[in-house]
Amino acid sequence: MRNSDILHKDFKPQPYWWEAYQPVAGNLSDVPRQARVVIVGGGYAGLSCAIELANAGVEACVLEAAELGAGASTRSGGGVSGGVNIGKSFTGKVLARDPELVKSILASGHDAFSLIEGLIAREKIECFWEKKGRFVGAWTPKDYKFQESRLASLNAAADSGAYMVPRERQREEMASDYYYGGMVVERSAKLHPALYYKGLLDAARRRKVTICAKAAVQKISKAGPAWRVDTSRGDIEAGDIVIATNGYTGDATPELKRRLIPLASHIIATEELPPDLARTLIPKGRTLADTKRVLCYYRMSPDHKRMIFGGRARFTPVTPAISAPILHRFMTDRFPQLEGIRVTHAWTGNVAFTWDALPHTGVMDGMHYALGCNGSGVAMMTYLGYQTARRIVGGANLTCGFELEEFPDFPLYNGSPNWALPAIGAYYRFRDGLSRALARLS
Repeated sequence: MRNSDILHKDFKPQPYWWEAYQPVAGNLSDVPRQARVVIVGGGYAGLSCAIELANAGVEACVLEAAELGAGASTRSGGGVSGGVNIGKSFTGKVLARDPELVKSILASGHDAFSLIEGLIAREKIECFWEKKGRFVGAWTPKDYKFQESRLASLNAAADSGAYMVPRERQREEMASDYYYGGMVVERSAKLHPALYYKGLLDAARRRKVTICAKAAVQKISKAGPAWRVDTSRGDIEAGDIVIATNGYTGDATPELKRRLIPLASHIIATEELPPDLARTLIPKGRTLADTKRVLCYYRMSPDHKRMIFGGRARFTPVTPAISAPILHRFMTDRFPQLEGIRVTHAWTGNVAFTWDALPHTGVMDGMHYALGCNGSGVAMMTYLGYQTARRIVGGANLTCGFELEEFPDFPLYNGSPNWALPAIGAYYRFRDGLSRALARLS
């Protein structure tokens, strides 16, 4: 299929999810002169933090630079991890020398899943929550063995319900022989990310939280015992500051920016598929991902009529004319039966990676932060926002596994990696290709 034929005649260069909720600024309420807590970033983490603060009777003001929901919160694939994606490389390296730390991290991943599941039920958020589990395909036999080595810790610390699926049984999970088997994680789910965001926004509004759209933060400075936050729509004084900007962290917080690597994640949605084909692609309704360095993730849409397919088409933002053909090829590599199916939506959003592959929450230079979802942001950013609020009100019962002593940076890195990302992406793709080729030869 030629690249020019991939896009549907009704193609839209925006998230498929925006068909249900379109991010809007709404009535631009004035930025107040002061607030007990100012939260910078109006995504999952910022709204979750504001909701929990309101539950404790603490006044908060949320500052969002763009429209409400314009960032990654409405741009993801909608997969909800039960801890399996937390610190992939970290757990492998640290398990031998610090198993208690790994146990704490995985337990917090478990708690993140429980939190979002309870929050959706409590707030009656209609977001197509489906607890159907996840299948993670092994790119090579070596990856399969590594997944197998993680089973015990995932099940013991995160209650993941994980088990291995050998290659000869892979078609029970997907209509493809593309992988070398893989791991099923039963304690995983999927949802409609934009409707989940809308549900959080409605919950915050019911609690009378002040939410200011189009209020980009330009500078944060100390003003005696308080903080002064300069925004594009006025200044505000705060007792506490929370930074919840994740993949959109900017120059107002340079020390946090340099600890995050913003990568573009690209996604497409197909046209509606023939019903018989749609039913057979992912027979158990799971979310799917793989163990590649340049990974892909995919699922069926909430109405089970379309394929939603995402991955690192490029490591930087590019136009749909570039990303859609690449993702379409990745999709048909896995499902040749989708050859000829056209794309109706293509979009991108920033994911924040950290140097240790772990999410982080804590206090730096007097500011609270909730950052670094590493591509598992739906439950994790909700959880980090909640934990940040509990720290502020003094109500945390247990130490969060992501409140680590060190939030590592990298020498000479200032938070602007675009000059290096194409080379990094090419290197990772080469490594993926080499490991796959060697697997086929063995």
